Amino acid sequence: MPDGTGAAGTEEFARLLSELKTRSGLSYGTLAKRLHTSTSTLHRYCNGTALPHEFASAERFGRLCRATPEELVELHRSWILADAARGRRAEQRAPETRTADLPAAEVEPVVEVVSAEPAPPRRRRTALIVSATAVALVAAVLVVARPTGWGGGGGQAKGDQQAAAATATTTTDSVTTPVAPEPLPTTPTAAAETTPAPSSATPPTPTAAPTPTPTSTDSGPAPLTVGTRPYVYADPCSQHFLVNSGPAQVGPPAPERDAPRWAAAYGAVSSGEQEVALTVQGTGTDTVVLLGLHVRVTAKGAPLAWNDYSMGVGCGGGVDAKSFDIDLDRGSPVITVKGGQRDFPYKVSKSDPEVFYVTAHTKAHDVRWDLTLDWSSGDRHGTVRIDNGGTPFRTSADVNRPGYDYPLGGGEWIKREGG
Repeated sequence: MPDGTGAAGTEEFARLLSELKTRSGLSYGTLAKRLHTSTSTLHRYCNGTALPHEFASAERFGRLCRATPEELVELHRSWILADAARGRRAEQRAPETRTADLPAAEVEPVVEVVSAEPAPPRRRRTALIVSATAVALVAAVLVVARPTGWGGGGGQAKGDQQAAAATATTTTDSVTTPVAPEPLPTTPTAAAETTPAPSSATPPTPTAAPTPTPTSTDSGPAPLTVGTRPYVYADPCSQHFLVNSGPAQVGPPAPERDAPRWAAAYGAVSSGEQEVALTVQGTGTDTVVLLGLHVRVTAKGAPLAWNDYSMGVGCGGGVDAKSFDIDLDRGSPVITVKGGQRDFPYKVSKSDPEVFYVTAHTKAHDVRWDLTLDWSSGDRHGTVRIDNGGTPFRTSADVNRPGYDYPLGGGEWIKREGG
């Protein structure tokens, strides 16, 4: 099997995509239509001349081709390694025009894997364009950084308005002592569908919190990184959000890659269930042993009396992937395995990452929660805190709330039958 580094990593990723496509019997045109992209883009993915900027695109491709849970994990692993190699090539070519230095909203979703060294005049022009774009974006961020009353607030903490970003900070060598749950703000009792909200139908792009490098108090930085995707769509229909605004004040549904910005803009909270993906990778040559994953509830209250909005309609059954499960309604929630998922411990290194899917659900509460990951490497050990861009994850039960769908090809939210 290829080592997954450098060009070999890109070739392995392209090979996996091509095999899935061939086995599915679906044409490039059919896949492109269902993925809302172009056939030429899919051709470049499958022949190794382009790499998706985010794994979500490849994951949707894999699920449409009925990839097994094991194949999805292998696809994610090969994408991580190919993406890391792409970043190293970008640093070597033209540091002043690296797309990694731009905010996420300004980065093209498809990045060519191979490109010639630009001539000096072209490089200067590119730098000017990038600088102008950055200035314009900063101006936009200054306007939307504090959206007063955005989405009605409704008990959403100020920190929850930031865009979701992967984060991981370590504590001391002992397991973190749980803090006492903070009380939730009073939940509005009036039906959210009649609550006006001074928000635009199109969400702005809020500022994105940087992903800090995990640090350790024992003898330097922790030897691992944890990337977090806070809203994983098993399929678009699987993701619902609660929003404290009527349908006239809520913009169209967002694809997975834009879900953190959409949720932050409208103060949205995952409805009933939330699936989180964790990509854990070593930072050096030493192997890191992952000893266990734990859940910590920081606050629990009555479910939100808000409207339920679905991110998709007309979906088929999703893949019953391996994952870790959390019942947030339990008095002391714990993480259990489901779908054949193997329990801890696991081992990771720089060239051998692991991807974990965690599904938290509730039928009776509004819950704020985060995760801790215990690790050891040689004579070192520690605990990494995992949350949603510096704030806890938040999931609330949908208790007989009005529901809305956004039909394909439609231009407005339609109240769900029986909702």
